[in-house]
Amino acid sequence: MAKPKKTPRPKAQTPKGFRDYFGAEVTQRAEMLNAIAAVYHRYGFDALESSGVETVEALGKFLPDVDRPNEGVFAWQEDDESGKGDWLALRYDLTAPLARVYAQHRNDLPTPYRRYAMGPVWRNEKPGPGRFRQFYQCDADTVGAPSVAADAEICAMLADCLEAVGIERGDYVVRVNNRKVLNGVLEVAGLAGDDKEHERGIVLRAIDKLDRLGPEGVRALLGEGRKDESGDFTEGAGLSAEQADVVMGFMQAKRDTGAETVARLRALVAGSTVGTQGVDELETIESLLDAGGYGPDRIEIDPSVVRGLGYYTGPVYEAELTFEIFDEKGRKRQFGSVAGGGRYDDLVKRFTGQEVPATGVSIGVDRLLAALHAKGRLQDDTQGPVVVTVMDRDRMADYQAMVAELRQAGIRAEVYLGNPKNFGNQLKYADRRDSPVAVIEGGDEKEKGVIQIKDLILGAQMAESATLEEWKDRPSQFEVPRGELVAKVREILALHGRDK
Repeated sequence: MAKPKKTPRPKAQTPKGFRDYFGAEVTQRAEMLNAIAAVYHRYGFDALESSGVETVEALGKFLPDVDRPNEGVFAWQEDDESGKGDWLALRYDLTAPLARVYAQHRNDLPTPYRRYAMGPVWRNEKPGPGRFRQFYQCDADTVGAPSVAADAEICAMLADCLEAVGIERGDYVVRVNNRKVLNGVLEVAGLAGDDKEHERGIVLRAIDKLDRLGPEGVRALLGEGRKDESGDFTEGAGLSAEQADVVMGFMQAKRDTGAETVARLRALVAGSTVGTQGVDELETIESLLDAGGYGPDRIEIDPSVVRGLGYYTGPVYEAELTFEIFDEKGRKRQFGSVAGGGRYDDLVKRFTGQEVPATGVSIGVDRLLAALHAKGRLQDDTQGPVVVTVMDRDRMADYQAMVAELRQAGIRAEVYLGNPKNFGNQLKYADRRDSPVAVIEGGDEKEKGVIQIKDLILGAQMAESATLEEWKDRPSQFEVPRGELVAKVREILALHGRDK
């Protein structure tokens, strides 16, 4: 009789394109999101949590670099008796779900509806360095406001968010453009009409890659196509040299001042009604921002911004961090974009049949966190808990009482719950937890009504020193009455600046 095959053990590895987040990363992200939420709240936006799963039909097909139906999303079909259940998918952003929510609940919501949302999104795309299939977004949108004053407000709020989390003025710029201007340019270039929709999509995606591919790479995508370093070929728009010149002229229309840029754009779209309307809107946005004190040192008009998503219909904007960092090869480069958004007046119309104006922004949470690390605005170390050691396992109630006192006083603390037999292992555990203090109460201490409190931070500093001379007047362990537990721990935390 053949032996039954053993069930293979599952591999303990993260799926490709995903990652795990541990303590400090999760804490830092939460703190940053709280700072951003405070700005959103100050501007009058309300929080919204919607489902992470939507129907594929509701999400729509707006992802960049997608040529096949439903490519780019994680989707599956519901089982039902007919075998024709709905196709569901994980959301790829937080904007498409908002359109569904507003269309569904519009009779119960104020108009305009101002909401912010934060959470993970998923894209079934090829992963790469720093490019994951699951990532966090942090959005704010205004639905039901046709005026470009709503767009100007979003741009101002984005600038305030960056400064609120620690990106100083001068280290970022919010760049603003208008899809209507680009549509006017495409009209002038002979790319208007439904029969040119495929080519227009390629042009939009090509322009959006300017910062990554440079002018030569974009021009290649406007023409026959481009082969990247790995040998993969990307289809081009097939434009003639003259058509490509018009598009490249649009991308390079930025001048020294907003007024000069607007004048250049007005010349490029001469003869196009939609293009002229877009230029007028940019002019209005600039004047509104200037009135609010948001000058070109914070927000500027830049024709190279188009955004890759296909649902934008008017103003588009992007926040770029301008300070330099070193890449993995030691080369200097600018950090780049951390947020973007724009106006999408047709997205809700898909559900209601009526045009509903909307505009919003999405902040890339992971990239902004990486930027804060690069600027030294975040500390990699986080304060671990005070560890109450266990000298006698039969007196666990005493140790739990100590830790309860510390917690009630607002101090992070825990009882050691491993095998207490080896006291050295308990201190090693405290070191791995970055614990500032260890509390010790053996039988002798219990009889005398005292406890030992060990300053682990000072102990670590003493261990690293070549000489003990500088530490001779600074004890790292104290014996205090049991009733002074909280007071002494607070004193040590304050000494090391960990009482925050």
